[in-house]
Amino acid sequence: MSALQFPEAPADKKALEEGDALSPRFDAAGLVTAVVTDAGDGMLLMVAHMNAEALALTLETGIAHYWSRSRKALWKKGETSGNLQHVVEMRTDCDQDAIWLRVKVLGHDATCHTGRRSCFYRTVGLKDGKATLAGDGTRPLFDAEETYREPA
Repeated sequence: MSALQFPEAPADKKALEEGDALSPRFDAAGLVTAVVTDAGDGMLLMVAHMNAEALALTLETGIAHYWSRSRKALWKKGETSGNLQHVVEMRTDCDQDAIWLRVKVLGHDATCHTGRRSCFYRTVGLKDGKATLAGDGTRPLFDAEETYREPA
């Protein structure tokens, strides 16, 4: 648990957009969107969500933490796989409702739970009037089934 608290977002637009206080505009569920890219080459790795605790822990530890909407739990990225995300830089957008993390991924350099470097490993297209998906050729960097298997 973090002791870091964030002030409420100011009503004054100029203060929100130009001020020097991080005052995230969390949505109704208490979350902000986090866009994550590789600090070295800029590759888009993942999009996730952070609640105030995840954001505070990320700032305090330098390791990315998120809020899992499906598990409804705090999530230290890479804790199970060893692919921790070391935060090189954190930015917020103009109205402070999104966070951009530039990270160096440790371990296998994989971010996706499928074992791939990026969660964005499929392209979207249109064929015969139907939306389609096609793999981009990337392969897993580790065995996800083995890594995430529940102990017997």
